[in-house]
Amino acid sequence: MLATALDARISPETLRKIESGRVATPAFSTIAAIAEVLGLSLDAVWSEVTRSDGEAGVTGPGADAAARLAG
Repeated sequence: MLATALDARISPETLRKIESGRVATPAFSTIAAIAEVLGLSLDAVWSEVTRSDGEAGVTGPGADAAARLAG
């Protein structure tokens, strides 16, 4: 997590708050920076956010990064 936060140029505490839901609406630029570090497209992030329960999550090259972001 530390490396991801630093590579995205945000503090580890900010990333922890986003992960835990304590930051309800992170800035778009923050999400874009995290997605870039994880190798995810913003389309993949949006797809994950808007999917309904039971649907498949992110697949393809960004799947491992999506799992790290979600977990």
